[in-house]
Amino acid sequence: MYRALGSCCLLAPLFLSACSSSARAPVTTRGDAPRDTPAVTESRPTASAADAASATMHEVIKGDTLYSIAWRYGQDYRDIARWNGIGDPYLIVPGRQLRVIAPANVSVPPAPPRPAAASGVPDAPAVAPPRPALTSRPGARTPISSHGAISWQWPTSGRVIKSDSPTARKGLEISGSQGQSVIAAAAGSVVYSGSGLLGYGRLIILKHSETFLSAYAYNERLLVAEGDQVVTGQQIATMGLDNSGQPVLHFEIRKDGRPVNPMEHLPRSPQSGRS
Repeated sequence: MYRALGSCCLLAPLFLSACSSSARAPVTTRGDAPRDTPAVTESRPTASAADAASATMHEVIKGDTLYSIAWRYGQDYRDIARWNGIGDPYLIVPGRQLRVIAPANVSVPPAPPRPAAASGVPDAPAVAPPRPALTSRPGARTPISSHGAISWQWPTSGRVIKSDSPTARKGLEISGSQGQSVIAAAAGSVVYSGSGLLGYGRLIILKHSETFLSAYAYNERLLVAEGDQVVTGQQIATMGLDNSGQPVLHFEIRKDGRPVNPMEHLPRSPQSGRS
């Protein structure tokens, strides 16, 4: 009996040693990452970010002018020119990306200085890049001073079927007959003549001063081209049909890129066609 008890006492330490080695706690080092750390994924621009970027930029296409782009986005053409470093006469080329929303107050860093040529190696002669085709002819100088008073006339005869409204599309719609004369409401230069602005049909935009522009939409025929000078009362187009098929002229006046009520500028004459 004592011999059996002694044998058990000798085997007990060995059993405890085996148990402790099999239940050993894991060892970690400071450099090991926790097991529950999520995988790092590359951040990608979201669709909303891409949409926001596209909303601030416009890619110039054939037929665009700085004035038509400014009209489309409700901006002053001078602001878009300044945001994009475009000088008078405001020429643009197809494919160029233009900022059409005011940028944040971030200064543009100056271009880095040109590195000096290596000693003993002459500079290669400068080669001018091919000149891209312009989307419009340079406009002639507007004959009216930005500080001069503009004498407005009605752009056509007829009845006003829609007046300027704060909640609807700006400008007037004047009904008439298809093909009747559309005239310049004031002297100026043609800064856009085409059909590239969605919702305006064949459109003419006149620049009367650095401040005022006027637009004539839904024309049947355009009788003037970009760069032409026009005088007050000169025929510039013939009346066409609006999107619903009715003969009408859509007329707008903008000041500093913002629509104004034409009724506040047009004369109150019996021949004006006012209802």
